Amino acid sequence: MVEYYTRSDFANYAESMDAQLRASIRKRAEERSPQNATFLSHSSKDADVILPIIKILEDHGSSVYIDKKDQSLPPYTNKETASILRTRIGQSKKFVLLASENSKDSKWVPWELGLADGRKADGNIAIFPVLERAHDTAWLSWEYLGLYDRIVRGQFKDTTKDVWMVLDVKKNTGTELSKWLAQ
Repeated sequence: MVEYYTRSDFANYAESMDAQLRASIRKRAEERSPQNATFLSHSSKDADVILPIIKILEDHGSSVYIDKKDQSLPPYTNKETASILRTRIGQSKKFVLLASENSKDSKWVPWELGLADGRKADGNIAIFPVLERAHDTAWLSWEYLGLYDRIVRGQFKDTTKDVWMVLDVKKNTGTELSKWLAQ
């Protein structure tokens, strides 16, 4: 059985972190090179949940890159933006999309996913859903998200320990998050 977490779950986790840890996580992700990192695509409106997502990925062996303060990116989408993002996504090892109500309304997130889809081999893209309410599946109405594996928390067969995993919904199989990030 797998479990999806809500915005309030992640927001509560973020609030439980001390200010120094929050600042350190954000600084690392914003200043890191995308080279061999995990490119974390997200809406700027998801600032309340981004830090716990980064921490979970880092705790499982990933270096996370977010383009929040990338000064080389122009403020508006143009050919230069496309070229820079294509390069950044191509340099990254993995691509994770934080899927929320905000990301579906974002100008950038669907575009970044499209770039990743064209640049990443199968198995190198995952969706990290953040639900507005428990058991909410509204994000699934963004139908092309169903093409990608999902980062969830759950148990493998014959175990009792919950782990973060990458779930292949079509095959109903999972890979521990740390193993997926290392591949």
